[in-house]
Amino acid sequence: MKHLYLIPLLSLFLVSCIAKAHEKPNIVLIFADDQGWKDVGYQSDGKFLTPNIDRLTKEGMVFTDAYAAAGNCAPSRACLLSGNYTPRHHVYAVNSTARAPEKIRRLIPVPNRNGLASEVVTLAEALQAAGYATGHFGKWHLAGKQGALPSQQGFDETFDSFGQGELREGETGNKKGPPEDPKGVFTLTRKACDFIQRNKSKPFFCYLPHHAIHGPLQMRPETKVLIEKHSRVTKPTANYLGCTYDMDASVGMLLEKLKELDLERNTVVIYTSDNGAAKGSSQEPLRGNKGCYYEGGIREPFVARWPGVIESGSQCSVPISLVDLFPTFLSLAGANVPKGKILDGESLLPLFKQNGQLNRKAIFWHFPGYLNSAVSRGRDPLLRTRPVSVIRKGDWKLHLYHEEWHLDGGQDKLASNNSVELYNLAQDIGERNNIALTQVEKRDELLTDLLKWFESADVALPDQPNPKYDVAEHVKANTKATRSRKKKKKK
Repeated sequence: MKHLYLIPLLSLFLVSCIAKAHEKPNIVLIFADDQGWKDVGYQSDGKFLTPNIDRLTKEGMVFTDAYAAAGNCAPSRACLLSGNYTPRHHVYAVNSTARAPEKIRRLIPVPNRNGLASEVVTLAEALQAAGYATGHFGKWHLAGKQGALPSQQGFDETFDSFGQGELREGETGNKKGPPEDPKGVFTLTRKACDFIQRNKSKPFFCYLPHHAIHGPLQMRPETKVLIEKHSRVTKPTANYLGCTYDMDASVGMLLEKLKELDLERNTVVIYTSDNGAAKGSSQEPLRGNKGCYYEGGIREPFVARWPGVIESGSQCSVPISLVDLFPTFLSLAGANVPKGKILDGESLLPLFKQNGQLNRKAIFWHFPGYLNSAVSRGRDPLLRTRPVSVIRKGDWKLHLYHEEWHLDGGQDKLASNNSVELYNLAQDIGERNNIALTQVEKRDELLTDLLKWFESADVALPDQPNPKYDVAEHVKANTKATRSRKKKKKK
């Protein structure tokens, strides 16, 4: 009997422990596919109808200078989930880095890894080890012949709306769903909401990578009527607006579920995209689109909401990258970096809380191959990009083109070989005025930093000439492509 007085104290202790266990915030990451920086309501002067994403901007923080870590789908997702830049996981492109006619490739591209290796520790595995329930609902695009499935890389649950249940190797999605959900956005979101409902009493990580806005562009019949009333636009543009609207509606469904379960205040919601828009949407004043390493190919919409921590209606102009989400989520979970794991990003918590800055000085990109032209805004009308590495440091951004660098004299002939482009984004966000030859000191500073990064990250460089390159064929093909583009513009 003399120990009965300990029972209430023990109960209070247990309640306290449970409460502390639940203090870890839940994490919801909504990941759009091919949604450009301009393709949301708050950025588009009303062209795009995205009331739910706009709501997040009013309740959270907009990051104006947020970047994908790669210019297209698979490598961007690999960077996000691994917390690493492309040289560490070797996923540089979708399927191949040789996506251009062989005779116009001056260099032999660095081989691509087709899928994220199973031995790569993902952020899902790290959060799983920290006690989080983990769920993936939507596009994966990292299995391939050399990668693993979501269930093999830290996700307790996984579902894709274009393949019932577990996503199987070889399934790519982007199929046509039923009229009431042709792009699968509502099916995926319902699955995500069900996961949240079942795990509401413990911390969870819900990863919701949609197939929208990626083509084919699809929308509900009622959305088509709404878009036609909203704006008189051409059919491709209307389809783009409608697909975006439906995806935004699914975001609203998830936000309402968090509200219904009284989970809003203890849930960090992040909305962003994997790369720039495809040819359906101009990103002006940004230069380029999906696949490019100009701003239009890698700058993304990015909004973070965490009531009571992130100030409502706030904005941050500090450059950030998708590789920052891994360390950010570890910080949220109060977890350590997994043993032996190298992270290239930095926790964004000081920016969320507006009580500090990031320590790093620069962000990097590396693409050692060729992407054929779906949208070309680069130097070569046949290509979205050629082998290139990029650094952003403060307002300055430098592109290093490896063909000229390795074949035309490198650093010894910088004044003539056209291997480097330098821009001041504060003055020239469209990257139209290359000032590499006038801002020599700043150019050399960024170039030195980039070359040092090559060494520190053990970057594989495309430095071998392609013996099958044919300059006459290249000129002929470029001339034909340029004429074709001019004809389209006249029409």
